[in-house]
Amino acid sequence: MQLENFIINDIKPVDLTETVGELQQSFNQLTYSHIPVQQDGVYLGCISETDAHCFDANESINELRYAAEGFFVKSTTNWLDVLEAFAQNNTNIMPVLDVSDNRYLGYYELNDFIHLFHETPFLSEPGGIVIIEKGIKDYSFSEIAQIVESNNAKLFGAFISKIDSDLVQITLKIGDSGINDILQTFRRYSYEIVAGHEQDDYIESLRDRSKYLDKYLNI
Repeated sequence: MQLENFIINDIKPVDLTETVGELQQSFNQLTYSHIPVQQDGVYLGCISETDAHCFDANESINELRYAAEGFFVKSTTNWLDVLEAFAQNNTNIMPVLDVSDNRYLGYYELNDFIHLFHETPFLSEPGGIVIIEKGIKDYSFSEIAQIVESNNAKLFGAFISKIDSDLVQITLKIGDSGINDILQTFRRYSYEIVAGHEQDDYIESLRDRSKYLDKYLNI
């Protein structure tokens, strides 16, 4: 995937010699959470909109250079690491630097990378989303893959979606075939099904038994 095609240059980094008022005006015209700043053509970091509006408009940007957040990615950074950088820095703009000389090349927009994620088989292929839970010391991705594939299904992706104390939740995207059998197998391997396919036969059976019990008790 050629990420260079996603580099945008609509906004040039503001210089430290410019005023805070000019920076504030830029934020008022844009929807970005941050704007890159530079000194003598060298990228220094990004100033957030929140920080920019905390300073007097007549001051120079140099007065808040200490607030610049130095996040960036390189032009060779893969798209998943770029997406992680967006999340870690709570931003919707990500400066891109040249891999050899750290020269500022432009920036990525968060929406473009969310769109890339939507195009992956994890989201685009038909199938079911299953969330399983197990002790953080007890789960195994190799075991999870083996459970899915031993039931003649395809595993399109898996990631840790939550860690809570000594428990971990893993979100899976599984091909449509045999999901009920897969859920049963996960239960036999002591995985808790946090969220499963709509047609989980085990859950449906429990619901039917519960309704029967309610009916019996009401006789």
